[in-house]
Amino acid sequence: MYKRLSAVLFPIVTLLLIGSVVWGYQENQEKNSILIKAENQYQRAFHDLSFHVDKLHGELGNTLALHSASTGSQRKGLVNVWRLTSEAQNEINQLPLTLLPFNKTEELLSRISKFSYQTAVRDLTKQPLSDGELKNLKELYKNSAQISKDLQGVQDKVISNRLRWMDVETALAMQKEPQDNTIIDGFKTVDKKVGEYPELDWGPSVSSIYSKRSVKKLGDKPTTVEDIKAKAAKFVGAKNTAAVEVTENGRGTEWASYSAKVKTKKDGEMMNLTYTRNGGHLISYYYDRQLGKKSISYDDAKARAEEFLKSKGYPDLTPVSYDEFDDLGNFTCVSKAGEVLVYPEKITLRVALDNGEVTGMQASDYVYEHESDKISAKSTKPTPKLTLEQARKFLNSEYKEDYNRLAIIQNELSEKVLTYEFGGKVNGSAYRIFINADNGNEETVEEIKSSKS
Repeated sequence: MYKRLSAVLFPIVTLLLIGSVVWGYQENQEKNSILIKAENQYQRAFHDLSFHVDKLHGELGNTLALHSASTGSQRKGLVNVWRLTSEAQNEINQLPLTLLPFNKTEELLSRISKFSYQTAVRDLTKQPLSDGELKNLKELYKNSAQISKDLQGVQDKVISNRLRWMDVETALAMQKEPQDNTIIDGFKTVDKKVGEYPELDWGPSVSSIYSKRSVKKLGDKPTTVEDIKAKAAKFVGAKNTAAVEVTENGRGTEWASYSAKVKTKKDGEMMNLTYTRNGGHLISYYYDRQLGKKSISYDDAKARAEEFLKSKGYPDLTPVSYDEFDDLGNFTCVSKAGEVLVYPEKITLRVALDNGEVTGMQASDYVYEHESDKISAKSTKPTPKLTLEQARKFLNSEYKEDYNRLAIIQNELSEKVLTYEFGGKVNGSAYRIFINADNGNEETVEEIKSSKS
């Protein structure tokens, strides 16, 4: 009996053993293949980074070598600088440097990219490079030479010692950095040197991109927890503050805020509100509830959104765009200075399409632009230099205009400019085109993808 049983089981066990060995071998091969592929991608990104930083240094030198009157060649050189810094930023993002402090170098490349792009897109015949900008370029030329030299030094060691990026990823993930990891030490050295470079004057247009919003910039007095409870209760229509729970975020920092939670009568549903600590301005509202089937039209939803804004103390805002997802409608509403739309001061509303209730609001742009801007659009009373007919001449001859209005927008140079907004169609698609109301420049073009129903 045992002989018969062993005669049957032995081949089965043998087959299972062979199968497990084959399976294990295949799994190991697949794992090795994935590791090799990842390593190759890291190596390519690193060597491309070194190459593009070296080319960046050369392109900065070429731009500086040009005559001041060669504005066309200067623009070409600055566009190449922008392209190369963008390539370098992309390659850094492909490397496993998430846990490695390399932020100073990344920020420098980002600033070079913004500076070169914003300088290249302007008319250099009317606004040539200033002495300050030329000084910046000379400093960047010198700095990029050092960065390129250091990266090439790391590259030489990687090649000669056959170093692997997978070891770097493992070391960073385990947060155990060996003292002799050449790649990690090399990148740390580069970032440390970049942090020691003198601060450059990038100008207001570039600096504004990196200026961090904080409650200190609002200039208002700090509010208390009790003030926030009262504000939250009033906003959601609660009879008292008993159902409001408030917590302080980022206490003692520039980004201090309050989070308020309001319990509803339905189990599991909660209203969440966020307020700035200075001034107690509402910057977000979110009511997560079960949605029913869509039963109201776009016009009904718009009317409810406008009614909500007026009832909550935002009477001068008007909806300018709309999109729809499932059973929710999203309106972007902007401030008005008389008849002029002020796009930087915007509030986004989320409307439930089952009954028209506003279940979400994002007002951070409105709060920081409206409250912290010392020169309010309403007080300056912007007046266009061009007439409507003059501005219309800068449109595509095939553009079929549906409407026009004055609007203040923030352009690519981070400047607030007065424009004529033209809505219409061309080539079968709908667009908003913003023409500078002072000089006729085409500031921006936006395609309108309507989802009204």
